[in-house]
Amino acid sequence: MNAEGRRLVAARTEAAPWRKWGPYLSERQWGTVREDYGTSGDAWTYLSHDLARSFAYRWGEDGIAGISDDSQTLCFALALWNGRDPIVKERLFGLTNHEGNHGEDVKEYYFYLDSTPTHSYMRYLYKYPQAPFPYTDLVETNRRRSRADREYELIDTGVFDDDGYFDVFVEYAKAGPEDVLIEITAFNRGASPAVLHLLPTLWFRNTWRQANLERPVIRVAAGRGTGLEAASRKLGKYVLRCPRGAELLFVDNETNPERWRTNGESNRGEAPFFFKDGINEYVIGSREGTINPRQIGTRVAARYTADIAPGGRHALRLRLISAAAEVAGADDEAVLGKPFAKVMENRKREADEFYAAVVPASLSEDRARVMRQSLAGMLWSKQFYDYDVDTWLSGRGTTPSATGDGGSRNAEWSHMVSDDVISMPDKWEYPWCAAWDLAFHSLPLSLVDPDLAKKQLMMLLQERYLHPNGQVPGSEWNFGEVNPPVHAWAAYFLYQLDRRRTGHADVEFLKCIYNKLLLNFTWWVNRKDLAGRNVFEGGFLGLDNVGVLDRRAPLRTGGHLEQADGTAWMAFFAQSMLQISLELALDDRSYADMALKFFEHFIWISSAMIHIGGKGEMWDEEDGFFYDVLRTPDGRSQQLKVRSMVGLLPLCAATVINEEVMAALPQLQQRAGWFCNKRPHLVTNIHDPRRPGYRNRRLLSLLSEDRLRRVLSRLLDENEFLSPFGIRSLSRHHLDHPYEFGVGDQRFKVGYLPAESDSAMFGGNSNWRGPIWLPVNGLLVRALLNYYGYYGPNFTVECPTGSGRRVTLYEVAFEITERLARIFTADSRGRRPLFGVAPKFTDDRLWRDHLLFYEYFNGDNGAGVGASHQTGWTGLIASLIHFFATISPTEALNLWSPARSSPAAASSGRARRRTAEAERRT
Repeated sequence: MNAEGRRLVAARTEAAPWRKWGPYLSERQWGTVREDYGTSGDAWTYLSHDLARSFAYRWGEDGIAGISDDSQTLCFALALWNGRDPIVKERLFGLTNHEGNHGEDVKEYYFYLDSTPTHSYMRYLYKYPQAPFPYTDLVETNRRRSRADREYELIDTGVFDDDGYFDVFVEYAKAGPEDVLIEITAFNRGASPAVLHLLPTLWFRNTWRQANLERPVIRVAAGRGTGLEAASRKLGKYVLRCPRGAELLFVDNETNPERWRTNGESNRGEAPFFFKDGINEYVIGSREGTINPRQIGTRVAARYTADIAPGGRHALRLRLISAAAEVAGADDEAVLGKPFAKVMENRKREADEFYAAVVPASLSEDRARVMRQSLAGMLWSKQFYDYDVDTWLSGRGTTPSATGDGGSRNAEWSHMVSDDVISMPDKWEYPWCAAWDLAFHSLPLSLVDPDLAKKQLMMLLQERYLHPNGQVPGSEWNFGEVNPPVHAWAAYFLYQLDRRRTGHADVEFLKCIYNKLLLNFTWWVNRKDLAGRNVFEGGFLGLDNVGVLDRRAPLRTGGHLEQADGTAWMAFFAQSMLQISLELALDDRSYADMALKFFEHFIWISSAMIHIGGKGEMWDEEDGFFYDVLRTPDGRSQQLKVRSMVGLLPLCAATVINEEVMAALPQLQQRAGWFCNKRPHLVTNIHDPRRPGYRNRRLLSLLSEDRLRRVLSRLLDENEFLSPFGIRSLSRHHLDHPYEFGVGDQRFKVGYLPAESDSAMFGGNSNWRGPIWLPVNGLLVRALLNYYGYYGPNFTVECPTGSGRRVTLYEVAFEITERLARIFTADSRGRRPLFGVAPKFTDDRLWRDHLLFYEYFNGDNGAGVGASHQTGWTGLIASLIHFFATISPTEALNLWSPARSSPAAASSGRARRRTAEAERRT
């Protein structure tokens, strides 16, 4: 076991708190629902970026390259000033939902370069212009642009044209669980000398204002050179050791009433504070009265001024250490000199050793870089998330616990209390827990930290999160929003990965999560099947504006929409619960009844989706595709013939049952057979689950073999869904043939849009009308591998459609993964499609290897679109690359062995990699 592996074991067994300190700060706390105490419900305008420097947050903190303890009591981050900006760069800037022509968007360049799972080593890069930061230009230019125009980015302003910028690297290394070394290195990339003010900042989150707790304090540490002592009753004492020569700027982490009153609320504090924005006012305007001359407070910046020559660098070392761990009397050399450098060097080496065991040796250097930076982004995107909804509602004058008032946002979720470190979708654009995102996050996280992956999945099913009625919370903008039910699939997938990796079946984890998933499944069946026909709807369901109508709002036509994706998600949910039930039934036969329950649910749902000859059904026999169905109050029904991911998701509902499981549970097989024999009409139009396949396996699928081939012919058609960079969310057929639908005198249209959306239907920048999304691509790859496990290596399809090239379904899954990987990997000229045509990113050696993991990608050229740091679900690229580098076609046929007899668990990872690589070359 390598050093990082030993730290993970120590953290799991609580022998040492190696996870106590990490990158748990948000990158945007302003503009969040938690900080919105206004009456309009517009969180973006209630607390803006401009006001953030003057307002003491209530529920969290933000910063650049920041860290905190796991309860976010004490925080550290880097602030910067180039001597020309109108404000100190304390937090990342971006546009609000109303300012951007495609919704909210961060307008900065920062990169998560490395991290181990215990954060024993982390590396971050921020690119800071030397010219005045173009705040006004970014806002005004984007505001003038229409939705038909592309976004105006920071690089378009010209501030990087002559390399007049600083590369600021921030590295962390832990000498111990509570001993964090910090190295900040700034490079002047420009042709002229440039001055940079570095302001490493230490502060306490303001938790004393709401709860009337004792105020913590930061003061100069006596007898320790340049040192700061931070003491609180909750956390104890910590010392930040700094190089000599710092100007220490002390303030209080309190709201400045002079600025906050302009936003409609006065400060309630009575003490004579030196307010939070005092550091900014002192540095920018030399206002000495804003800094506490007594050098005491709850927030402090150590200011260093560096004049850096062209091509030169300036380095700064600091050390944050618990008072109990600090060596008494140690001088600066002992704390910040050669021993510091040795620890930093060791942690870098140990990070390399850790990833050498994670990243398959068969990968090229560039593909290994993609995988490692993807995982680093996953680990940097962890954030402490504090939100007591009842307390928040009370602060807004709402008392839902007493009145049941549903007029306020999230009023029906007053039971929810979060104070956990959670994997965020994007710490700037989506700095809050999101249920279906989190399920996808767990898979790449399991490659580096399986304990964390399981904990994240279990967390949202705990009583502090799960609604008493069984609903899983959506996101803080609306916890009641219906998200796709993917937790059961993720839980079973994690279980499989874990027992493959360790050879041990974690049945306790599976049992624990299964019981909560039963509550959620029941909620879906009782709440989202409007007519009791096993046809489901739910508004959002993850696909935002994919349809011609707003699926979250009352329909202008009246009636309701039967959603092919919503119903497919439920078929998928039933299959996943069936798989878990079967796994548990191998040890405890009482679970066999539950397996039968979910088998029957799947059959009923599948039959409802494919009912040939029925009026207005989702399957269109002529087109060979699934569509949403609109049912109006007058009894009429109409298919909405948009060829989109909605019609591909039924393909994902595919599950293989191994012959050994059936042999172990003969009574269950007999009862399931009786059900199918008694109701032959239910299985006539779907794949018959009684039909044996490769190695006598059984398949649960909505699609018979003939219909599977028909859907695959569209999926693999390069004029429809198959892009050079993965599977599009909308068929390219709609570029020249947009779908139109009329309601009265109004016409609605869906056309193919490979990148940004031109529709404001759902607000923001989400767009399912053409781009490539990693999560659904990942589900399609998984489904293809399941079909491969059932049909075997003799079942082939044409890929791409019309090419004459016939391949197995394993090879189809591999082909899609290769196209997805092409987004991130460098071509023969060193250019990566994700960066589009921006010369700085495509050609500059100081930019092109620092990767961004966007929310989605242009369906035609692979360029990144939307949130730029969504290393949550886009981090799935690491899992996909890892799978095909370690699992050969032959091994893929053995993935359905039951947990108790997994031959793969005993084989060495190195042997698997050699086999996979040899077969691929063949």
